[in-house]
Order: sequence, then C-alpha cells, then structure tokens
Amino acid sequence: EGICSKSEALLKVEPTHVEQLLHPTFSPDALKSDAYTKGVVAKGLPGSPGAAVGRLVFTPKQAEDMKANGESVILAREVTSPEDVGGMWAAAGIVTARGGMTSHAAVVARGWGKPCVCGCSDIVVSEVNDTLTIKETNEVFTAGDIISLNGTTGEVI
Repeated sequence: EGICSKSEALLKVEPTHVEQLLHPTFSPDALKSDAYTKGVVAKGLPGSPGAAVGRLVFTPKQAEDMKANGESVILAREVTSPEDVGGMWAAAGIVTARGGMTSHAAVVARGWGKPCVCGCSDIVVSEVNDTLTIKETNEVFTAGDIISLNGTTGEVI
C-alpha cells in the first residue's frame, strides 16, 4: 500500500502481537460456520486469548484426574483462587462467572497461555450440582459435557 516501508512495518509489531499468533485458534471457516455462530451460548470478557475444546469440569480435582486420563477439560468456576491452580494448569481452558480482566483466572491464564473467558455474567456455575446454566435460556450443562471457549472474543460455545 506504500504507507510505510517493510522495515518500518516490522518496527510497529509489538511482542504481544507475535504472542497472539502462538495461541490455538478456531479456523476462520469455523468462526463463520452456522455451528459456531448459532452455538454461542454465552459471552464474557476475553480474559486470555486462544481457543479450547474439552469436557466440562467444576473442581480442580476433576480437572487433574481427567487430564491424567488424557482428556481435554474446561474448568468452570464461579471465581478462581490460588487453591485452583492445579486444576487451572490441567485445564485446556477456564471460564468464570465473575471476575474481570485483572482477575485471578485471567492473569494466571494469560501467564500460562491458556484461553480464559472471565466475568461471564450470562452463566451460573454451581459447584455443588456440577452444573453450568445459561441464564437467558436455562440450558444446563453438566460435568462431562463438551464445550468450547474462545478466549479471544469471550465466547462460550
């Protein structure tokens, strides 16, 4: 386009731009598909970029046990705390009902390069019942259900 030289363009690339390229993502075709667009059940804050697909779990112990058995898991919590880090490490992605961009879940996930959707007020997480309920539709997901996270956009699919 002639706006700047190749050297000038390279100088405008920040380390965070390169880092974003290293995270797993959904393909552009998948993002445009009906399955994706109609499958979005909730939206929160994009706490940490990347895409993850896995079985839903509600405790760090569940995440660690299922990961040890070769399963990909998504850890759902109302909010995370330092006691959850074992499960957070085991999880392919993390979703929380509360918290912001500087919440424990978001900061730890970004540091580890794991996708995270935080502050997702569209959901209710019950660790007692092992359920994740979508407020608007009352759709209930239980432990073991497969869900996807897009930490770049904050979408739960």
